[in-house]
Amino acid sequence: MKTEKTSVFLRPVLTAIFTLCFAFCILSLPSAFAQTVKSAQNTDNEKEVLSRQYIELLNSVYTFVLENYVDEVDPKILYEGALKGMMDAFGDPYTVYLGSAQMRDLNDTTTGDFGGVGLSITKPLETSAEKPAFVEVVSPIEDTPGWRAGIQAGDLILSIDGTSTAEITMEEVLKILRGPKGTSVNLLIRRGKTGEFPITLVRALIEVPTVKYGMINRGKQRTGYLRIIEFTPKTPDRVQEALDSFKKADFTSLIIDLRNNPGGLISSVADVADKFIDTGVIVSTKSRLMFENSVYRAKPRATVMPKDIPAVILINKGSASASEILAGALKDYHLAYLVGERTYGKGSVQQVVPLPNQDGIKLTMARYYTPTDSNIDKIGIPPDKEIALPVLTEAEEKAYAALITDDVISKYVSAHPNMNEADIAAYAQTLRSTYNLELRLLRRLIKMQVNRTKPAELYDLDFDVQLQAALDIAADANFAALVKSAKTLKELQESASEEQKISAADAKSGKKGR
Repeated sequence: MKTEKTSVFLRPVLTAIFTLCFAFCILSLPSAFAQTVKSAQNTDNEKEVLSRQYIELLNSVYTFVLENYVDEVDPKILYEGALKGMMDAFGDPYTVYLGSAQMRDLNDTTTGDFGGVGLSITKPLETSAEKPAFVEVVSPIEDTPGWRAGIQAGDLILSIDGTSTAEITMEEVLKILRGPKGTSVNLLIRRGKTGEFPITLVRALIEVPTVKYGMINRGKQRTGYLRIIEFTPKTPDRVQEALDSFKKADFTSLIIDLRNNPGGLISSVADVADKFIDTGVIVSTKSRLMFENSVYRAKPRATVMPKDIPAVILINKGSASASEILAGALKDYHLAYLVGERTYGKGSVQQVVPLPNQDGIKLTMARYYTPTDSNIDKIGIPPDKEIALPVLTEAEEKAYAALITDDVISKYVSAHPNMNEADIAAYAQTLRSTYNLELRLLRRLIKMQVNRTKPAELYDLDFDVQLQAALDIAADANFAALVKSAKTLKELQESASEEQKISAADAKSGKKGR
């Protein structure tokens, strides 16, 4: 009993001595540390000294935690936690630590094929009860399980195989989504405010496509339709193939579809833009590091697109990064008219840095600027003509969720193989009596199920109101004047800035009036 009392008495004393020893170790760092922190830090020498001292302090804390935590610690856990924390400190969703599994996934994607469900996704860094950090779909990859299931840009993935995506990291999300070909994964999707429905996807070998093209003949209008899915090293050659094909078909207009294009290589998009722009800056990158500053310029000999052919670009909220570079460049030079919805707004350039132990980091190194010296990061590019796809009402969201959950379309199509357009239209009318949705949407869903084992249709004029509008604009006799009158990105940003100043002045004067 006496021994127990003595040990209880000694515990706080020993803890205090132990803490003082650690504090002494920390205080033994250079005494100039505190002074350096308090200084204005306006010289390179002070910054260098402070950087070195912080490294020493981190090393001391790492060693102390490793040796004194209540349980034995795997050094790898501390290392990964430190790197994650360092990257997260920027508050930049594109500057991240990449574990070995993520690096493998990235390499798989870069090489052109991998096993998964075919969704390009993003995830907020912070989560809270008010705003859970659910996974958001940036864009589905065409001809993949996710695309065939009708998943759309902007959909939220609430859970994967019963695990809430708000509670796990992006690395864990990717690990669950990827898997052997032929295995299934269960997602809970939220579309809009209230529409929630489960979807089961069967994993497949995902081949990353780049370009699809074909002609749309409507009366005397012969339109070359060019869909750029992603910018890879192969994209410029494939675009050239498309343009050559259109010329042989004697095309009278061009539509470049960049919807749901998540981006890709800046060198690739610069080469594509060079086929339209004969001289001047295509895109520039700016950084605090001189070697990261670069300017991509057009070369007259690379220009192949005739200036007298009307060109319309389709964009939406799934158009990001490199696709925004192309849209912004052609807009700034008045070479194309933009139709659709505002783009995603990713105006930064990242570099993946492999580390010796199979992991790595992805770091934002620069920002890119359009020909008029405009950066669209977190702003996006607005269309010259806004055409939004129909938005479901809350009642329609519930009807859509019920339709997907009931799985009636797949069952009906399985029982009625080889459905034609008339069959599809008739079944859509039948469905509408139970699920109060627009007939055009119902026809689209049935058609996707009918064609689930076939390559994706190049376009769907029945459903695609944005493409319909683009065709009408390209056929406009006053197209040249229309595209010339469209504001450049610099003009749009200056107008927005002026409007903000006026609004602020009005608000201020309003307060004074009271």
